[in-house]
Amino acid sequence: MVGLAVGDALGYPTEFLTLEQMAARYGAWRDLELPFTDGVALVTDDTQMALAVGDALVDVTRDADAVFSAETLEPALRAHFVRWLRSPDNNRAPGQTCLNACAALERGGPWQEASVPGSKGCGANMRVAPVGLVPGLSAEQRAGAAQLQAALTHGHPTALAASDLTAHAVWLLTHNCAPVELLPWLRHYALKSRTTYHAAWLGDLAQRAGAADPAAYIAHGWDECLRALDTVEAALRAPDPERDPCTAVGAGWIAEEALAAGLYCFLLFPEEPVAAVRRAAWSSGDSDSIAALAGAFAGATVGAAAWPGAWSRGIEHRERIRMAVGPWDTGLVSFPGRRTRRWSSN
Repeated sequence: MVGLAVGDALGYPTEFLTLEQMAARYGAWRDLELPFTDGVALVTDDTQMALAVGDALVDVTRDADAVFSAETLEPALRAHFVRWLRSPDNNRAPGQTCLNACAALERGGPWQEASVPGSKGCGANMRVAPVGLVPGLSAEQRAGAAQLQAALTHGHPTALAASDLTAHAVWLLTHNCAPVELLPWLRHYALKSRTTYHAAWLGDLAQRAGAADPAAYIAHGWDECLRALDTVEAALRAPDPERDPCTAVGAGWIAEEALAAGLYCFLLFPEEPVAAVRRAAWSSGDSDSIAALAGAFAGATVGAAAWPGAWSRGIEHRERIRMAVGPWDTGLVSFPGRRTRRWSSN
């Protein structure tokens, strides 16, 4: 989560600049520094909404005897999304789908009525990383929660699949999956999940979206994500750190491209997390979201020790991040370097 916030803050001022404007303002991409305002590195709605998801997860998991399900998670997500909507700090160029859907959630009624079925914007998965950190969830619970948090605003099947895949990437990396093994395991997971519609978590979303067959509805999303993984694999066969990531794998404005671009930047520099987020932030597309995802993947691999001390200490909401997800992490601060927990494909 620190890595997500660091990447987000690094990409915040570059998001709407051309590469030429970035070069004129900041010099070379490898020299890009975290910007501070009055000693604080400000984040965008990417981190704000990731914290909203994290806070909702904390609410539901605080009681060890409570059942982790759509019935308990949805109200918590709704409450924190509406709190984000009405926050005075919600002035960091938030996405229109999130704004409109959260306003509809505030009005009440079934959450499926608030979801925007045609939207697969990266707002669905820029915020999902906390789901991959919650200990003790079954694979079905983790997938259901990842898709549900996306579906409250973005109802397109690719938004759901990309969010599930993003959370699974975080889970794999925090369970000691080596970066070189990440893409094969993500492909395995996508193929295994391709026709699984989590009705207990999504209800009648597919029907409301106009799909006659829920399995075919969700398969469309997984197929688009599999094609996004193809683009990452192809780009990494001839990796070019100097090439704009967005010309290699997509601009990142939509969910599967944000995942692809975040993965690509992370896998370009699996042992250099600072370089990964700098390369992601120095891009012609949705720079803050791409860098947020690259930072989440890098941080999931090596922990908070990945980042310069001044960066991690100065990030906005640092204490809130620690309070929200710190108890779920066994080694982010205390044990720098690779962790040794065993992991499997489950």
